[in-house]
Amino acid sequence: MANNEKLAIPKRKKFTQKAFSIIMNQPNDSMHRVFLLRIANRYFNMGDASSYEKTVRLLLEKSKKAQDTTYIAKSYSYLGDYYGGIGIVDSAYTYYFKAEKIFRLLNDPYNLARNRFNKASLQYNQSDFIDAEIAVFNGLRAIKGKIASDLVFESYNLLGLIYNELEDYNKAIEYNTKAYNVINKNVINSVKFAKSMSLNNTGLVYQHMNNHIKAIEFFERGINQIGLIEGDPSLYSLLLDNLAYSKFKAKDSKGLPDLFYQSLEIREKMNLTAGIIGNKIHLSEYYASKGDTLKALAFCNEAFVLARKSNNRRNFLATLKQLALLEPKKSAQYTNDYVRISDSLQKVERAIGNKFTRIEYETDKIKDEYSDLEVKNRNLVYFFSGLIILGMLVYIINAQKIKTRELLYKQQQQQANEDIYNLMINQQNAIDANRVEEKKRVAQELHDGVLGRMFGVRMNLDSLNAFNDTLAVEQRNHYIVELKNIEQDIREISHDLNREKSELINNFVAIVDNLFEEQRKTFHIKLVSTIDASIKWDLISNAIKINVYRIIQESIQNINKYAKAKIITVELKKVEEDLRLVVKDDGIGFKINMKNKGIGIQNMISRTKECQGEFNIKSKQGVGTEITVVIPIEKQILS
Repeated sequence: MANNEKLAIPKRKKFTQKAFSIIMNQPNDSMHRVFLLRIANRYFNMGDASSYEKTVRLLLEKSKKAQDTTYIAKSYSYLGDYYGGIGIVDSAYTYYFKAEKIFRLLNDPYNLARNRFNKASLQYNQSDFIDAEIAVFNGLRAIKGKIASDLVFESYNLLGLIYNELEDYNKAIEYNTKAYNVINKNVINSVKFAKSMSLNNTGLVYQHMNNHIKAIEFFERGINQIGLIEGDPSLYSLLLDNLAYSKFKAKDSKGLPDLFYQSLEIREKMNLTAGIIGNKIHLSEYYASKGDTLKALAFCNEAFVLARKSNNRRNFLATLKQLALLEPKKSAQYTNDYVRISDSLQKVERAIGNKFTRIEYETDKIKDEYSDLEVKNRNLVYFFSGLIILGMLVYIINAQKIKTRELLYKQQQQQANEDIYNLMINQQNAIDANRVEEKKRVAQELHDGVLGRMFGVRMNLDSLNAFNDTLAVEQRNHYIVELKNIEQDIREISHDLNREKSELINNFVAIVDNLFEEQRKTFHIKLVSTIDASIKWDLISNAIKINVYRIIQESIQNINKYAKAKIITVELKKVEEDLRLVVKDDGIGFKINMKNKGIGIQNMISRTKECQGEFNIKSKQGVGTEITVVIPIEKQILS
């Protein structure tokens, strides 16, 4: 009765609690633990996280007393599910790792692979894509040759998502196709509407490739799976939104904007915050394309408020980007917020990979120490415990010192970023003040100098009109010379204005030069920089300038950290219709493995693609590294 989904949840809970009371009076044998596991599953299916966690904790305690390693591992795995469900990633990862270790010792390939897949899902959700990829393949390796179609499907499906995020679209399509083929050959009970999920993911890849006609085909096939709207309304609303967005991008107005609104209605009923934000950003883009700025702004502002409340930084960045397009007057403010939040997000993502590695290390260390204490002679326990405590104290002291140094470094980095933002703001204020002052000066010079002299010349020439003698001719010639002098004065004023414009244009150059100057002050590496004076920076968008600045900054930071270089060369020049950035060093170089790109290089690639540019990196061990970024600027100017 407790497992009857047709019954109301309160009744199901009542039957489950009654079953729990009966089981608690039984001895702690294998069947007792089986029943406890079943009760935990009932609570999980009913969404009662608290009762689920308490039951699993009890199962873990009884399994340890009975030294039942199989159920200890299952308890760890279930606790991983619990902490993953409530968003405590560190604890979830720790328990999955503990379960993985035991299932490996028990030679249980399916559960070993399942826990590796669960770890990979956590890593993917935390944007640690490279480590997630490794974890999935480790899981697939464990079940190679075994019957585990549900886990194979989920693994291929996750690989498709990972490669889509890494922008390796050919591999993303390959693994989404493999996932779909697994469904066609097998019945996948563990994932409801697996076909629709797989079709949606393939459509997303084509959407990211801007092949919206192909994307529409997959989204429509996914929507048409029988029973989807009743069985999984969340997936149905996702497919609707994706279909609507690809139709909008493909300029296919059929069904728009109704498809957007249908998706939004479902998501609002289910309180799917992330989906609601995405829907409203898409509606904002749609109405902006129709010239309805009021509606576009209304939807974007609603998405902005929701993203800020939910602390969803990626969605928050998307709303800032859209607001900057809709409100050009506030573009600078939104751009600064975008850069600040983007930097913060990058720092978090950089720390994630290390965090998961640290959890595995610390879990292994604790386990090894525990095993060590079990086998040592009792007479030596206190002696070695003392050594361990002493070692821990030394470790804690050293770790604290390292953390202090890291904190100081982060504070310095933060201060440097704040200085950059303040410099940009101060320069803009200085530009505005100089512009007003220059206008006043020009007006005063024209009024008090040039206009006064012209008035005097005109009056004198009028008075000479009545005379044609030699004296009158000489005086007229004199006033013609005076008019030429006035013309020269006006030309000089015009040149001054052009110089002011040139100074305004070169503000970006000043900011980049300031970065170079700080590098020279802080590090002993020689830095040689060249910036093409013919580049029209005032015609290049702020988004391109910010991304170019960040790519230069990231490149120099990587050289400082890893290259052991003596010379850095930075060159910015205009080549035909492109802006070309080249950063070279004569350091130790490294082996380029594009599958295992670091987050820093991924960020540079992402920033280049955001500017519709091309990114290339060459490196040879013992010779150095060269990064080349080519961004089309003439198209940007013309658009």
